[in-house]
Amino acid sequence: MPPASPHNAAHRDRRPLASPEELSEYLGVPDNTLYQWRHRGIGPKALKVGRHLRYRWADVEEWLDAQTVDLAA
Repeated sequence: MPPASPHNAAHRDRRPLASPEELSEYLGVPDNTLYQWRHRGIGPKALKVGRHLRYRWADVEEWLDAQTVDLAA
């Protein structure tokens, strides 16, 4: 067994990657919106797995946190 390291610890908590369909349902936006965001460079980070787009949930959460708007301002 490899020695424990912070890098290995991060891999133990991995969740399955999200498909565009799963992410669009989660965010409540059409699939095409995700593809447009990716093309324009404004959406969550996407990965190419073969010919397929996939999203890491941690990247999605980070992107969502960056979208927070203070409505009181």
